[in-house]
Amino acid sequence: MNIEEQVELLMQGTEYGDDELKKSMTNELRERLVIAQKENRPLQVYCGYDPTSTDLHLGHTITMRKLRQFQDLGHEVTFLIGSYTALVGDPSDKNKARPILTEEKVAENALTYTEQAYRVLDPNKTKIRSNGEWLSELSLIDLIRLGQNFTVQQFLARDNFSNRLDRGEPIYLHETFYALMQGYDAVAMKTDVQIGGSDQLFNIIVAGRKLQEALGQRPLVGIITAILPGTDGVQRMSKSTGNIVPINTGANDMFGKLMSVPDMAMSLYMRLVTRWSPQEIDKVEKDLAAGTLHPRDAKMKMASEITSIFYGDAEAKSAQENFIKTFQQKEIPDEMPEYELQSGQTIVDVILASNLAESKSKARSLIDQKGVRLDGEVLERGDAPFPRPGVLQVGKRRFLRVK
Repeated sequence: MNIEEQVELLMQGTEYGDDELKKSMTNELRERLVIAQKENRPLQVYCGYDPTSTDLHLGHTITMRKLRQFQDLGHEVTFLIGSYTALVGDPSDKNKARPILTEEKVAENALTYTEQAYRVLDPNKTKIRSNGEWLSELSLIDLIRLGQNFTVQQFLARDNFSNRLDRGEPIYLHETFYALMQGYDAVAMKTDVQIGGSDQLFNIIVAGRKLQEALGQRPLVGIITAILPGTDGVQRMSKSTGNIVPINTGANDMFGKLMSVPDMAMSLYMRLVTRWSPQEIDKVEKDLAAGTLHPRDAKMKMASEITSIFYGDAEAKSAQENFIKTFQQKEIPDEMPEYELQSGQTIVDVILASNLAESKSKARSLIDQKGVRLDGEVLERGDAPFPRPGVLQVGKRRFLRVK
C-alpha cells in the first residue's frame, strides 16, 4: 500500500465526534507514516486493556483489529495490560464509580486476555507489557507533577462527571487519577500512535498528548474507533445488556448471533470487525443500494468473514451450512413480530407476553416437547432467564424477533 491507502485503511471506522479533530489526526498520522518510511523504522503503537473480567466479546476486539492492521503494515505493536489502571477503574463510560478490584483478581483476569487477543493479533509480532512496570515506580511527588498539567475544570467538563455532578452523585478523587495514569503509559513507552474507543477520547487526545508534550516528547496520534453496537444494533455491546457476541463460544453460536444483527448495523460491523478493505466494503454497500445484493446474503458474507477470523475458514463454512439448514430450510420468514425484552423476564414470561401460548401450562408443555427454540437452539427450562435477543420459534410456525 502507498501512504494514502494506509491512511484510508487505518482511519476506517474511526469516530472523533468532531470533523476538525478527525482531520487533524488524519494529517498527523500521514506525517508519522511518511517520517517512519523515510527513517526506515516502525511506528510504536499500543492499546491498553484493563482486565476487569475474564471473557472478551466482539466489542473488545475492535481496537485489536486496528492493532492488527498496524502489524500487517510492519509497525511495532504493544498489547498493554492495565494491571495498575484496572486497580483504579476507568470512569470514561460509566455514570458511577467502578468497583475497585484486588491485585489478585486483576492478575487472574489478565491471564485470559492475551490468550484471547491472539485470535486477532499475530503472536509473533506482539509485545505484551504491563503498566505496573512504570506506574508502580511513581512517587507521590511524581503524581503531583503530572497533575500540575491539568485543571479540575477539565475533568468536570466530561459528560460522565458533569452528569453525576448535576445529579448530586459522588465523584471520587481517585477517578481523576485514571487519565493521568493512562497518559503516563504513552510517555513511558514513547508512543507514536495510541488506539482506543471513542469513550477514551479524553484519556488519549487530552491526557496522553498533553503529558508527552510536557515531558519533551512529540504528542501521539490518537486513533479513536467507533463503539460497536450489540446484536440489537442500538446499544453498546455489553454483557450487562445481554447483546454480546462472545468470542469463545464456538463458530455456530458466533455465526448465528451475527446473523441476528439488524441490517442498519451491518455497515458499522463491516468497518469495525472485518478484515475487508475500504474498497471491498464500498462495493458491498453499492451492491446493496443498487439491489443487486440481498441484505441477507450480505449479512451471511459478513458473518462468515468475522467467524473465520476467530475460528478459521473451515469452521466458518460449517457454521454457515448449519445456519442454512436450521433457518432457511425451515422457512423462517423474513418478516415477523418484534418484542422488546424486559429486564428479568423468563422464557415463559416472553412467550406469554407476546401471545405465543394461551397459558403458562401450554408454554411449559411446548418447552417440554422441545418445541421452543432461540436461533435454532432448543430452550429447555421455562423458568430460566431469557438468554439473549434473537429469533424465538414456538412450535412449527410461530416466530418472534426478540430485541
